[in-house]
Amino acid sequence: MDHITLALLLLTVLFILLGSGLWIALALAGTGYIAMLVVNPSPGLFLASAYWESTGSWTLAALPMFVWMGEILFRTKLSEELFNGLAPWVRRIPGRLLHVNILACGIFGSVSGSSAATCATVSRIALPELKRRGYDESISIGSLATAGTLGIMIPPSIIMVIYAVAAEVSIVRVFIAGCIPGLLVMLLFSGYIIVWALLNPKKQPAAEPRLSFVEKLRASSQLIPCGLLIIGVIGTMFIGWATATEAAAFGVLGSLILAALTRTLTLRSFFESLAAATRLSCMILFILAGAAFLTKAMALTGIPTALAQQVAAAGLGPYAIIAILTGVYVILGMALDGVSMIVLTTSVVIPIVQQAGFDLVWFGIFIVLLVEIAEITPPLGFNLFVMQTMTGKEQTEVAWASLPFFLMLVVTVVLITLFPVTLVTGLPEWLLAR
Repeated sequence: MDHITLALLLLTVLFILLGSGLWIALALAGTGYIAMLVVNPSPGLFLASAYWESTGSWTLAALPMFVWMGEILFRTKLSEELFNGLAPWVRRIPGRLLHVNILACGIFGSVSGSSAATCATVSRIALPELKRRGYDESISIGSLATAGTLGIMIPPSIIMVIYAVAAEVSIVRVFIAGCIPGLLVMLLFSGYIIVWALLNPKKQPAAEPRLSFVEKLRASSQLIPCGLLIIGVIGTMFIGWATATEAAAFGVLGSLILAALTRTLTLRSFFESLAAATRLSCMILFILAGAAFLTKAMALTGIPTALAQQVAAAGLGPYAIIAILTGVYVILGMALDGVSMIVLTTSVVIPIVQQAGFDLVWFGIFIVLLVEIAEITPPLGFNLFVMQTMTGKEQTEVAWASLPFFLMLVVTVVLITLFPVTLVTGLPEWLLAR
């Protein structure tokens, strides 16, 4: 059996297992088991070693720590403080408080690492406030659904940790590489809001009274604890004082202190955050273990190498390969979550990307952007589900409201592809070379 036929057979098996409702981790491991039988009659030992190697990693210890940090902050008054602290500074910009959605999601995303948590937490306070003040509901919903995806782009990000482990690249380097694209996404979102506001002045409430500079500073004092936590977590990694795992542990301690200071840390909320983080971390680690076995099986069958050689022989240019991969990931995003998208495709895609000459750190940011797009792509865009639950709107209505911001994410993908060094790989190279 040739490699292409085997790949199609395994892909069919995988889709059958996923379609049957089997857990993603078991579907991945089952497909890997079948692939391993082709080259090895006793794949049990490989299964055990792959599970141990994929989960017994000190680097991967950062994952549950960042998840727990986000769960703790999800239960604090952080979103309310962000809204109140940022609102005074955007009153004179067209679109006014709609920009707070973007800024608040960016800041909360930098300490939560989760798209769904960012979307739900900021929306909980922003939606009622925007509705009370008379802002257009459609753009309020669309901006929050898409800005929530900043939780996986602004470091530290759970998705970035998963990719870095799967692709065997530096977590810190991927974190740093995500900074400029994350800021670029925020600027594009705010830019669209400004254009929309100028074209639709009647869909905004009347301008609010001006505040003095001192009054703005007094309102923004609520941002100090969150700002210190961000500096403590991200700054220590960027300047080399701490590894990603150490910074994650510091983030958990800081979030516990922040929750205690805001009097939202109770015995119940502590155990709820711990239980939620445990469930999510176990799910992710189980998926990673199943994917690790599939990756090992695929490597032994020679399918990734054969596919990479086929792509090289086809004479496709780098941009053509990226265009094809973009289409593939958008389609996958209609049916799979971000974690599954990454672990499912890494073993096959990485050799193709390396063959085409792309930097793996850059490719990590590229995938994260596509996962962001997947989060607002029907029918399984998770942020669409979050906003649907919080607003009572149909998913189609939420998706249409998100469409303009969806296009801004597509523009970002194009820009980082055209200017990879300037927007992605240049910053980590400059910082870590010092």
